[in-house]
Amino acid sequence: MSHSQRATRCAGHTTGPTSPPLACTIAAVASLLGVAACATEAEPSGVVEQVCQIATTATAPESLEIVGCYSDFQALASAKLDTSIPGARSVKVVYDRTDGQLYFQNSLKYQIHYDFAKAHLSGRDLPLVSALSEFNQSEYFSPERRFILGAVTHYEGPHIWAVELAPYDTASSEMILTLFREVKASVYFGPELSFHPTSVAVASEARSLPDEVPIRTTDDIYLGIDYQPLNLATATGRLRIMTAAELETTYVGYRDIVVLDVVPNDISVVSGIVTEEFQTPLSHINVLSRNRRTPNMGLKGATHNPTIRALEGAWVELNVGSFEWTLREVTTAEAEAEWAIRRPSPVVLPAVDTHVTELRNIEDVVVETATVPLRDAIKSATLAFGGKAAHYSVLAKTEGVPTPKAFAVPAFHYLQFMNGNGFFSRVDELLSNDQFVSRAEVRDAELAKLRAAIHDAPVDEAFQAALRSKLSSDYSGARMRFRSSTNSEDLEGFPCAGCYESHTGDPLDWDDVLYAIKDTWASIWLFRTFEERAYNGIDHKSVAMALLVHHSFPDEEANGVAVTSNPFDPSGLQPAFFVNVQFGGDVEVVHPPPGTTSDQILYFHSEPNQPVSYLSHSNLIPEGQAVLTRSQIHELGEALSAIHERFSSAYGPKAGNEGWYAMDVEFKFDGEAGQTARLAIKQARPYPPPS
Repeated sequence: MSHSQRATRCAGHTTGPTSPPLACTIAAVASLLGVAACATEAEPSGVVEQVCQIATTATAPESLEIVGCYSDFQALASAKLDTSIPGARSVKVVYDRTDGQLYFQNSLKYQIHYDFAKAHLSGRDLPLVSALSEFNQSEYFSPERRFILGAVTHYEGPHIWAVELAPYDTASSEMILTLFREVKASVYFGPELSFHPTSVAVASEARSLPDEVPIRTTDDIYLGIDYQPLNLATATGRLRIMTAAELETTYVGYRDIVVLDVVPNDISVVSGIVTEEFQTPLSHINVLSRNRRTPNMGLKGATHNPTIRALEGAWVELNVGSFEWTLREVTTAEAEAEWAIRRPSPVVLPAVDTHVTELRNIEDVVVETATVPLRDAIKSATLAFGGKAAHYSVLAKTEGVPTPKAFAVPAFHYLQFMNGNGFFSRVDELLSNDQFVSRAEVRDAELAKLRAAIHDAPVDEAFQAALRSKLSSDYSGARMRFRSSTNSEDLEGFPCAGCYESHTGDPLDWDDVLYAIKDTWASIWLFRTFEERAYNGIDHKSVAMALLVHHSFPDEEANGVAVTSNPFDPSGLQPAFFVNVQFGGDVEVVHPPPGTTSDQILYFHSEPNQPVSYLSHSNLIPEGQAVLTRSQIHELGEALSAIHERFSSAYGPKAGNEGWYAMDVEFKFDGEAGQTARLAIKQARPYPPPS
């Protein structure tokens, strides 16, 4: 509707004692601006708009004191810095307690409160705004603060309007109430406004709010969301609708876009993934999608969605965006042209260092010196001991990071085993077999036979003697975990997270140890892993597996994965650790059974009050409880902070990386019955940056 049309409709509008407060304010402002001041159209949630102050073609102002229509909100709004709850746009608000003025700041131009306050609320007849560090300390934590800072967020899926504070803000319930009332009186959607606590601490303070402030929890908001963008990307492929259970018996290819009922534990290379069940960002499926740079999303009712069902079996283009997804049919020619552009360039693995043959204590795997920086030292160690052992070696020498005592078996012994038993010749025969190359079911069956043969083959006696000696002298009486560590993990261009398996063996049963080692080696020849390498053009025989060896974890209280930067905030303006943790050790957070949820938290470790925001809760423990105690979260945060800092010289700012940087960390809390469970860090590797 044009402004002239709006003015015609509103010609009879008057204000007076019976007019609502916002309408009175709007009428006055409208008179000055020369725009209409009465109800117009309904915005998406059904609230009746009052007036638009910003012309359709006008540049958005620095701020508004009232928001009278949806288009004005959109003109000021930005995507939330924290996208942990998808499909939201937000306008930051500043309430100045010195003069009682409320400002809805242009959040596209001013991403943080400080920038707006410094530009518009400092000097002239107003108190000066201090430097950023002082501003953050006073305005988010001090009871005597000048400003009350927050945001008004519209969650588009459930059509929820909410006032929010930063998770670490220590505002009192009186301050929250003041901000809520001021916002409610200044927005056209005031009757639908609620308050959304963004952390446990804020939720605790919100319990003191009066009934006039409706509370919307994160769980409430999630209930109304049907679309979860996980890896933002575009791809073409043939659309297939199936159940996750069918993946056990049905083969999918790298040109397929697969729509599934629930989140599978694993999937071979595909062009895109849609699941009806929502995923955690650290799920194995999403990590695979990030590594492959392929679109991945959750969509409730996906397998019955009319748009999707109408295109089943067709060549399609899937686009996963921040706020919406699109699916359109394409021609075969378009699909082939897009694939030619998107197909990965062949990856050449670094050559294995076969000169290293001795079993080596983990501290001695990576040798960093004044002339050999950390990144180069890790790369050098990877040639003999693989990426997992190399990164673990750095962890073991990092203060504040608890790691189990460990040693490494170099990749030389895998190559010796494979050559000595003629397995590489067998691989050559398979690769020259047309049926093996062209038919997935043949590859799967033949690779299974190869793994069985590896399981039954003899292991070099000299290697066995060295291993016996190491275990008996340094690790007597304990079950041992033999973990894969290859030259094809954690690489630029081919991270291959979760490609290979690890197995446990009991030294009191030597055959059990040998089977654990051989089954770990054999995981190089798993079907999904083989397909991943083929997709990336990797020479299968160039992969070599070392072993990272330490005690197993028999009494896990919790297992989890964490990222040392906030994956929901690519800007870096809302720093936090993201933690996905599950009770016990039987259910892994990255491979959960269908319907199983875990604790997902954002931990703002760098803030003075270190708040915790729960995005979801484990359904394996009683409602209202958490997997980790507050002290355990702090213990984990200290280790994550140390890891983030330590690897910065290899992958982060200290290495010249000015973009997004994070480490992907696996951890356990482990302890025997009656003992306090203690943290153990299992692994750290670079985490792919957001799309």
